[in-house]
Amino acid sequence: MGWVVRPMTGEDVPAARAIMNDIIAAGGTTAYELPFDDAGFAAEHLGDTMVACHVVVDDAGQVAGFQWLGRHPGMAAEGAVISSFTRRDPPARGAGRALFQATEAAARAAGVAWIQARIRADNAPGLGYYSAMGFRDHDVTPGVPLRDGTPVDRVCKMFTL
Repeated sequence: MGWVVRPMTGEDVPAARAIMNDIIAAGGTTAYELPFDDAGFAAEHLGDTMVACHVVVDDAGQVAGFQWLGRHPGMAAEGAVISSFTRRDPPARGAGRALFQATEAAARAAGVAWIQARIRADNAPGLGYYSAMGFRDHDVTPGVPLRDGTPVDRVCKMFTL
């Protein structure tokens, strides 16, 4: 499949939000536990903290995933946080790699020195994805409680530019 990666626009929000909400509903792979509406999604992913946000589009012109890179309050100015979401049905094989190529280029252009990914320890696909992109284990935050109180470790992986 020939993936096309481009910056996310407001027109992409409903499709990207639907992908994210499907992943949230399935559970077990994202720290997000409550679904987004379009306004909340746009504020989170296209707001002031964004460094870059890209969508990946399939051969049919449908958004198959997105990747956000941004800054968090209190974070060192040279760092950024990443999050990645691709559709599950049908799987978007290779979309994550295509997205990261664009995100890495945008990070370099913005002067980002390192990228941090925080992944639930029970998210084997997410851990594998970030490792395959060259992220290295940095630390673990043990027992972060989910909304129902279940403790789940968070693995921090770092990518140095």
